[in-house]
Parts: sequence; structure tokens; C-alpha cells
Amino acid sequence: MTVQAKLAVSLLLLGLSAAAWSAKKVDLDYHVKLLPQSDQAEVRLSLSQGSAVRSLDFDLGRDGDYSDFKADGQWQVRPDAGASRGLWQPGADKASLTYRVRLSHARKAGIYESRMTPGWALFRGEDLVPAARLDQQDGVELVSRLTFELPAGWKSVETPWPRIGKHKFRIDNVSRLFDRPTGWMLAGNLGSRRVRLGETEITVTSPKGQAMRRMDVLTLLTFVWPQVQAAFPRHPAKLLVVGASDPMRRGVFSGRDSIYLNSRTPLVSENGSSPLIREVVQAIGRFNDHQGSDWISEGLSEYYAIELLRRAGGISDERYVAIQARLSKDGKGVTTLRGEHVSGATVARAVVVLQELDREIRLKTHNKRSLDDLTQALMRLDSISTKAFVQLAESVIGESSVVLDSKLLH
Repeated sequence: MTVQAKLAVSLLLLGLSAAAWSAKKVDLDYHVKLLPQSDQAEVRLSLSQGSAVRSLDFDLGRDGDYSDFKADGQWQVRPDAGASRGLWQPGADKASLTYRVRLSHARKAGIYESRMTPGWALFRGEDLVPAARLDQQDGVELVSRLTFELPAGWKSVETPWPRIGKHKFRIDNVSRLFDRPTGWMLAGNLGSRRVRLGETEITVTSPKGQAMRRMDVLTLLTFVWPQVQAAFPRHPAKLLVVGASDPMRRGVFSGRDSIYLNSRTPLVSENGSSPLIREVVQAIGRFNDHQGSDWISEGLSEYYAIELLRRAGGISDERYVAIQARLSKDGKGVTTLRGEHVSGATVARAVVVLQELDREIRLKTHNKRSLDDLTQALMRLDSISTKAFVQLAESVIGESSVVLDSKLLH
């Protein structure tokens, strides 16, 4: 490269850097007041300069969870294919939008996915602020923060976001233009345990009196975490595990850098898999399947829920052989892995395929590569299809895959 070309490149990079630094920062503050007496939260979105945002177009859903809207500027609710949308066009100066949202949601009679009681509230951040399409002025960067106002007697609140004050958090998602609260959150009179593992600050918390085995959870994560670090290139700065007992929904479910764990759910199942580790893999991997390829994320999560325990020394060779036999038996009748919603038998068959693929990769690369290399490549993709999975696998192997040349994937 000539001196003139190098100078031109340097000037271009300098210009881009200057443009980034010159972005106008506008505060977007979320203030959440929890109201257990009405099973609601009052949410206020405040812009330090309303003219920076042309509009926010919210998806308000179908069942009237959001109500009592008050806005500086223009606010309009309109139907949209059986649901409703709310369009906010803020006023020019300081502007705010205030509304109420119902927090308790029952999956079926008496079984809650999220719940507010007189002493605590467990919910997803996505419920506080609905998804929205943001139309903002060029050269503007929204700086988002989340602040909670707790009822009298409630001591603390936990979210998966970095804490910048007593009940205040910084919301910064580089993959989204509109930063909004996401992930599992818990407020009230809580019991918590914390540990730093590698680059990740882990908090395990639950309302007092919910029989949550916080130290058991922390011990299992501490035991397995070195294997998590070795297998995956991306580790969250913070991982929050929240828990409660019945009538909360049974099982384990991941959110953004967060996991919900019903306190009655075993940390390691009788079949040798760990439901908790499975959701850790989901939270870290952030696999986004499409085109009927749910078998990839579900299969990988279950594969590592077993494999990471084995690598950590929690599963003997004899037990591992028995687990493989059980998986083969459970998935024996499966004829295809494709589909939007996979069954337990499909997941079992997917794990067997992934185990066979790992052996094929190790054999053909003389043990220089493994399924971990493929998984790390998948984590860099915005979305995954079966076709992309096969192509990446063949690039890792260096040739076509015998295991993936199967009717199961067609």
C-alpha cells in the first residue's frame, strides 16, 4: 500500500471514529413503580429530548395487559391483525409516556409464569416494556437506564443488567437499536448468594420461604463452570438465577443472561441430564433457529447438559454409556429432526446425532477439532438453519459429513 493510500485509510478511520464520538447522547429512563395491591407496575418512559425520537411503535399484544396511557406528545392505539399497537410521537422537549402493566400471568389455572404477591414479584423484563419499532433522528444514541420504586417493606430487586445504583440498572444491548429491559427479574424480600466465576458475576436469588436451594445451585455452577468456559467463547458479565416454588410453573427457563428455576426442579435429573445446565447453554449460546431447525438449539442444549457434567467428572464412564443407551432407545422411532416444535424423543435422537458428529469430527481432524468448534461457529451467527449447520460442520471437518448425510435432516 502506498503512503497516499495509507493516509487516505487513516483519514477515513479517523472520520468514522469522530462520527461515532460525535453521536448525540439522549437519556431514555425507565422508572418502574411496583404496585402489589393491584397486581400491576406503573412504568414511565422518559426522554431527555423528545425531538430525538420521531416515534416508538409498540406491540401491545391481545389481552389488555397494558392500560392507562398518558403521553407527552401524540399517542394513538390501533388494531393490528387481532392485536393492538400503540404509536408514541414524543413532544419536542422533555417527554414521557406512562402506563400500567399487569404482571401476574397464569399458564393455566393456578400455575403462574410470572407472579406478583404482597411480598415479592417475579417477572420478565419484556413484560414491563413491550417490543417496539424505533424511528429516531440520525446521529442520536439513546442511553437507557432502569430504576425501580419498591413498595414499603420490600428490600431489594435483581435483574440481569449491571447495577449502577441501589435499585438502578444500565440497559445496553448492542444487538438492538431500542434498548429495553429484558430477562428474568425479581423484587421483594429476597435471599441471595453470589460468586464470581471467571468473567461472570453469578447471583442466585429467590423470595425468602420458597425452599430455593441457593447454595446447591451455586455449587453445581462452580463445579461445571470451568467446562463452560472451555466450551464456549462468550461468557456473560452477569448471570442471574431466580427461583420460586409452586404455584410457579415447574421446570427451568432461560432469558437474556438469566434463568428461572422452580425450586422443586432437580438440578440433575435421574436421566443424567442437568435442566439447569441445559438452560445455561441456552442463555449463553443464544441460538436462533429458523426454517424448522429447532432440533439444533434443543439438541445442543441437551447434549451439553450431559457432556459438561461428564467433562467435570460428575458422570462416570459407566453412567455415560447407560445415558447413551437411554437416548438411543428414546429416539429410536424418530424419522425426522425437522419441525418448529420438537418432542422429547426428537431431542433424544438429536443428541445421539450430535454425539456421533462429535466422534466423526474428532476422528477426521485427528482430534484437533470437536463439536465445540462447530458450536462456537454457530454462536457467531444471527440465525441458524439446518443447511447452514451442515455447511459449517463440513467446514470444520474439511470434507463432507457421513453423519449428517441422513434422511433425518431432509
